[in-house]
Amino acid sequence: MELSQLRTLIHVAELGSLSKAADRLHIAQPALSRQVRMLEEELGFALFLRHGRGMVLSEQGKEVLPHAMRVLAEVDEIRATATPADAPLTGDVAIGLPPTVADIISMPLAAAFGKAHPKAKLRLVSAYTGYLLDWLHRGEVDIAVLYDPRMARSLRSRPLLLENLFLIGPPDAGFSTVRAVPFSSLAGKRLLLPSIKHGLRIIVERCAAESGIPLEVGIEADSYSALKDLVRNGHGWTILPLAPIHADVSAGLLTAAPLIDPVPVRRLILAYPADRPASRLARFAGQAIEDIAKDLVERAVWVGQLLGPAP
Repeated sequence: MELSQLRTLIHVAELGSLSKAADRLHIAQPALSRQVRMLEEELGFALFLRHGRGMVLSEQGKEVLPHAMRVLAEVDEIRATATPADAPLTGDVAIGLPPTVADIISMPLAAAFGKAHPKAKLRLVSAYTGYLLDWLHRGEVDIAVLYDPRMARSLRSRPLLLENLFLIGPPDAGFSTVRAVPFSSLAGKRLLLPSIKHGLRIIVERCAAESGIPLEVGIEADSYSALKDLVRNGHGWTILPLAPIHADVSAGLLTAAPLIDPVPVRRLILAYPADRPASRLARFAGQAIEDIAKDLVERAVWVGQLLGPAP
């Protein structure tokens, strides 16, 4: 088994095509096909299912893929040890971010990598915590920002931020970020919220119970961009973190107010898989995310309390 075979497996799995992988790797297609065939012969089973439109991983291939990714990541780490600690790194790193976090840190995170490690390949994956947790376990993501997962034994985590949630309304709602609204005042108001399985909805329901009020949910939408658009067009109010809609509030497209009695908050963590060491690129990503969060909190773009150690 050779590293080139594992690398071919990864690229063909991602692109679903030998020809596309050959173009990316600048290797003749017959040579790549031979590498896949030799690897399958050595393992004793088919890694891919072939069809007219390309190739997809077999069930056994899906099990092999994260191991191949892990092996190549370890090889990159071995090479990295031969370079000075502050030298630009190469290799790949996959970073998982919840949608509301991806919107505010993707650009500064890309800028940080472009400045420090311009030859590294950065992959930003936006999904909800449940998916990110699964991908961390499977080795498809190297580091992730998660909203307080209940099952964290298989992770090495660092607390990042306790994020405040705000009441969001259209311009004529007249909300102000310097004038708090009691949670109990939401009684009888038409709200637009994620479905009951969503972590944010669970927090809002808990606060409503503590306030002794029922929630009147007019529309459920798990997409926060959909919630923004619905609020902007006068369909009701919602509850979201301020950071991803900060620009809309500054532009007067939406208004926002902090909620009190109780204050709805979400806890964010930085998570690494516990079953393998974090690469230098993943560690750099974690530090960059902490630095970005600190800057955004200090500028009152991301409203919350920093939980991690000061840089």
